[in-house]
Order: sequence, then structure tokens, then C-alpha cells
Amino acid sequence: MIEEIAIRDLGVIGRATLPLGPGFTAVTGETGAGKTMVVTALGLLLGQRAESGIVRSGSAQAVVDGRWVVPEEGSVVSRVRDAGGDVDDGELFLSRVVSAEGRSRAVVGGRTAPIGVLGDLADHLVVVHGQSEQIRLKSAQAQRAAVDAHGGAPLAEAATSYRSAYDAWQAARAELDEITRDRDARRAEAEALREAIDEIEAVSPVAGELDELDATAERLSNSEDLRLAAVLAHEILSTDAVDGTRDVLSLVEEARRQVERVAPHDAALQPIADLLAEVSVQVSESSSRLSSYLGSLDADAAGDLEVVQTRRAEIGSLLRKHGPTVDDALRLLDEGSRRLVELDSDDDRLVQLDDEVEQFRAEAEARASVLTDLRRASGADLSSRVSAELRALAMAGAEIVVEVSPRGELGASGADAVALLLRPHPGSEPRPLGKGASGGELSRVMLALEVVMAGSSEVPTFVFDEVDAGVGGAAAIEIGRRLAALAERAQVIVVTHLAQVAAFATNHLRVVKDASGEVTASSVQQLDGDERVAEMARLLSGLPDSASGLDHARELLQLASAGADRRP
Repeated sequence: MIEEIAIRDLGVIGRATLPLGPGFTAVTGETGAGKTMVVTALGLLLGQRAESGIVRSGSAQAVVDGRWVVPEEGSVVSRVRDAGGDVDDGELFLSRVVSAEGRSRAVVGGRTAPIGVLGDLADHLVVVHGQSEQIRLKSAQAQRAAVDAHGGAPLAEAATSYRSAYDAWQAARAELDEITRDRDARRAEAEALREAIDEIEAVSPVAGELDELDATAERLSNSEDLRLAAVLAHEILSTDAVDGTRDVLSLVEEARRQVERVAPHDAALQPIADLLAEVSVQVSESSSRLSSYLGSLDADAAGDLEVVQTRRAEIGSLLRKHGPTVDDALRLLDEGSRRLVELDSDDDRLVQLDDEVEQFRAEAEARASVLTDLRRASGADLSSRVSAELRALAMAGAEIVVEVSPRGELGASGADAVALLLRPHPGSEPRPLGKGASGGELSRVMLALEVVMAGSSEVPTFVFDEVDAGVGGAAAIEIGRRLAALAERAQVIVVTHLAQVAAFATNHLRVVKDASGEVTASSVQQLDGDERVAEMARLLSGLPDSASGLDHARELLQLASAGADRRP
């Protein structure tokens, strides 16, 4: 629950602190004093959109701080810690700052966090009701949600089970439709893949082959130059010529022998002799390798070159269609083969999908039937309970009718169209809430729903923003009584202009203006005793010091106090 909200420079409010706590808190005040800003402040703490216009004129920013008491374990604490914040001894601190330029930031559990974190926490902390929520109650989706929530865990489990079957049915239908719709295109794709695979397999390129072919073609194209250079080099290094020409090897050997002959006379010559011996070995090895190289040169280089060029042309032609690289062609062969298997199995898959669609649809229909039965049972119980609440809210004879009818086709939420209808008096035709209920009646229907469903709700706080609009007299007293009953199970905060509602509050706050029309630093006062009586008199008659108004206020407070013992 909310322990306290502090507001600074928000709308007409300069500075205010709202002590809240458990039970029923009523917020009252003169028109324009800023009562609705209390709900606006709470909305900011719950992640609602902020606009620069809400910042008080002349101020740089608006600030709203909130202090909640929450369980030390659970979804709220987990989300806060995920955002980097913490909960201290069961107390959660939230803050929202909005600048005059419209920039906004949030603090969750002591750490700056995205505004979205406040929105995530909102569903677990507070339910806010106002005129917009009355409009929402007119929607079919909101009405179905109310019936489903009233059905509790059994209905929630049935809805989850149905949705699982429905999703499986929709997935099978989508795949069947895709294959059927694209059958011609898939057949053309299969033929194209088959042709490409045949062409790649016919050439059978190997990774790296094209580089090897390029190198071979370069060697064969220059085979005569290579042969001539190798012959000349071999003859220079080592020759068997009989014309007296001396080769490199014989010259090096002669130099080695001359040095070795005189080396005993000077030790400095021995390393040179050794080096010449090494040179002789290297020259001999080079000559031998050139001889081997000459032996390896193809005798029919022209014929071999033709073969290589033909292979290069085959691969080049293939890559122009399926390249640009050999790796691309090989990837197409691999992936295309798998895709072809899939496409070639379309006929078998169509038969299988036809069976699956029928099977999943039958399963979804069976689970939808279970869901319908549970909704009808929930609707009947909800109708009975809410109708009883409406009688207590001065709508004697009025009845809420929950209509669960076939929608004609399965949808994500089942096979049902759910509608909340209002029969204003016996014998009349029930009409949709949007057409058959006034603003005041809709307020009471919404309150009756909350009172009935509060027992199954996990949200600890309910906020009502002038939910009593369009209501007065005895009906207003009954609204106050029902809000007090709701406050026995949850925290209730009500912004109201009716003394009949405020009389039932256990905590009465008044938003006041100073003489200049601006809100002072002590703009929110917690009322008790004579101050509360005077505020009640002002709400009743517009005069806080009217004798008759004060008498009426005391009578109303006594009525509310006595009614505490008779709350449902």
C-alpha cells in the first residue's frame, strides 16, 4: 500500500505531502484547488506519460515522491532489483521528475531507471478508476476480462489451455495456407534448385581448385622460357663440356683446394676453406635440383595447357551462374540440396498438415467449450453478486446480466462474445452498458464490480477519481458504504466532492488554497474533529460555518460511523 506521496510544483500545487496508509482515504477540496493533481501525481509514479504543461508556472521542474509498503519477496521486489534498485525493510521509494521542457526521469528503489519500469510495477501496485475507466468498462474486451478474472484460477487455466491449442491450430493453418498459396512458386523453386544442383555436380568444383588451375596455366604458358632458363643455369653451375669451359662448381672446387693447401701455414684460412666447401655443396645441390626440375617439365605442355584452360572455362561458366566464388557454388549445393528435400516433400507435408489442422481445430473447439462453460458459470455468479451490490447502491430492481454467446468462430480468447448488460428495472430489456447506463449508474456498476472482485484481486490499492460523479443523495451514501467495505480488504483512495462519500473515510485529506488563489506549502491538511465537520459542512452546503450544515455534517458522520458495524 501507499504510505505517503509528496508533491512539489505540480499543476497548481506548490508543495504538498499526503499521509495515506491503510483503510479509506478521502481527498476533498474546493474546485481548482488541485484534487485531481493528486491522481495525476500518482499516475506519474505509475509510469504514465508526462507533459511539460503539468509543471507549475515559473518552476523548473515538478517532483513526485512516493513511499510504498510492499512484501519483501515477490514480483514487485524482483522487478525493482532487476532495475538495479532495492527495497529497504519492506519500503519501496519511487520518484518522478518532469522538467519544464518535458524531459522526464524516474528513480526506483534508489536507482535511476527507465520510465517503463514504473509501468511494469503499476499493475502490481495500484488500480486507478476515473471517467476513462468507465469508458473502458463499455468495451467488450474489458467486460470479458472482468468475467474471466472473477472465474479465478480454474478459468485462467482453461484460458491458457485453450490458447495453447488455438496457437497450434493457427500455426498449422498458416503453414498449410503458405504451402497451398505458393505451390506453383515452390515447384518452380524446386526445378531451379534441381537444375543448379545438377550443373554444380556435373562440374564438381573443389575448394581452392581455381587457384591451382591459375597457377598451372601460368606455368604451362611459359614452359619454353622456363626450360631455357633452367638449362642455361644448369650449364653454368655444372657442365660436362669438352671444350675447356669451366663451370661454377669446378671453379669453386679449385678455389677450395688452393686455400686448403696453404691453410696449415695460417689458421685464419681454415674458416674460408670450410665456407668454400659449403658453397661447393650448395652449388652441387642447386645443379641437381635444376636437373630434376628439367625432368619434371611436361613434354606436351601445349596439350596439358589446353586441358587446364578447358577446366578453367567450365568452372568460370558455372560461377557466372552460381558464383561468384567456388565456395558460393558449394554452399548453394549444400543448402539447395536440403531445401530441395523440403520442397519435394510438399505433397506429403500437405497431407500431414490437413490432418494436423483438423486435429488442432477439434482440440481447440473442445477446450473452447470448457472455457465457455466456465465463463457462463462465472458470469452467472458475477451477475448475482453485482446485482446484489447494485441494490445496496440505491439501484433497487436493477440487474447486471452477463451474456456469454457464441461468436461464430474461434478467436484468440475463445469462441465467446461476452457482454455486460444492465436491466434498469424488472421487465425491461437489458441493454449494453454503453447505451443503457448513465454516468452515475456506470459509476455504481464499476464500484459494484470492484467490491465483488476485490476478494480475488492481488492489487493492494484502489484509487477512484470522482467515481461518484452524477450521483447524490442516498445513492452517494451507499457508494461511501461500499467503498468502506472495499477498504476492509484493500487500501482505498477516493477523490470526491460528496460529503456522503467522504463521511465513511478513515483518513480525510483536504486540498486548500491560500488567499491569493495559489496553493501554500501546507496545501494538504489531514482533518479530524471540528475541522473535518467544517469541511463536511462545506461539501454539503458550500458554507463551512453554517449551523444547519454543521448539524447535517455531524449527523452524516454519525451515520457513517454507525454504518461501519453493518458493512457487508
